[in-house]
Amino acid sequence: MLQRFLSNDLPRSRWLAALLVVMVLGLALTPFLFPGVKALNVAAKVMVFVVLVASFDLLLGYTGIVSFAHTMFFGIGAYGIAVATTRMGPTWEALAVGLLGSLALSFALAFVVGLFSLRVRAIFFAMITLAVASAFLTLASQLHEITGGEDGLTFKVPETLSPSYEFSETPFMGVSLDGRLLCFYGLFATTVVLFLALLRIVNSPFGRVLQAIRENEFRAEAIGYRVVVYRTTSAILSALFACMAGAMLAVWLRYNGPDTSLSFEIMMDVLLIVVIGGMGTLYGAVVGATLFLIAQSYLQDLLRLGSEAAVSLPWL
Repeated sequence: MLQRFLSNDLPRSRWLAALLVVMVLGLALTPFLFPGVKALNVAAKVMVFVVLVASFDLLLGYTGIVSFAHTMFFGIGAYGIAVATTRMGPTWEALAVGLLGSLALSFALAFVVGLFSLRVRAIFFAMITLAVASAFLTLASQLHEITGGEDGLTFKVPETLSPSYEFSETPFMGVSLDGRLLCFYGLFATTVVLFLALLRIVNSPFGRVLQAIRENEFRAEAIGYRVVVYRTTSAILSALFACMAGAMLAVWLRYNGPDTSLSFEIMMDVLLIVVIGGMGTLYGAVVGATLFLIAQSYLQDLLRLGSEAAVSLPWL
């Protein structure tokens, strides 16, 4: 049952399986195990980055395509939600319109970039995607009336997802049952569904062809596979999942700006997480994102506490 649920792609070792179980349970129980705003924000960011990094691994680890435009699609998803809710108000219809509109734009851009650029060699494609992403970042920063410019957009979400909405006046295990908690578990459920969908894609016949293209695209072309079609499809799927990750981030933060979803630093973080978790394995996205973001959020505090403790020790 579990093997089928995971598309016959079980973790490669018991240690990895145990680590994944601990991480998933830790994320699921964060509101109860680690009360506080910071822990909840870190856990939500981990879930967003799991989807973002896994979608990038579909492109890099499984297809062998190096792209620097991944955060562009991430930003499109975030801006889609931000612009729609700003113009239409904090309604579920606005969220739906923003998500569908951003998915459509991501599909079109990924198709155009992929179709006209994937015929060139890897380094030239990477440079093209970097130029496109930089142009989109500049555009988002300049269109102040639409995107809010450098200041970004602050917006409201539907009432049932806001912290002010309470399902019960009685806390459960010391945790308030409010809209923020519902939003957190909505992100968790979305992350699980999207991750399982990516697992299904990479373990399908389509995913096997992508891996064959990664290993030797000339041989794949020789046995009858249209490499450009498969690589373009992979680029589109990766862009759509990145777009949904951006939408998740925007709903959680209720804010989006250029530095929040489009900065090159995010692209570097994604590349680093892929290296930490390992390319060509989606489970690496879970491990890498969790370790990296926890270290990024808490390591500085731990080092500061360690330094203060060392200073307070008497000299012997």
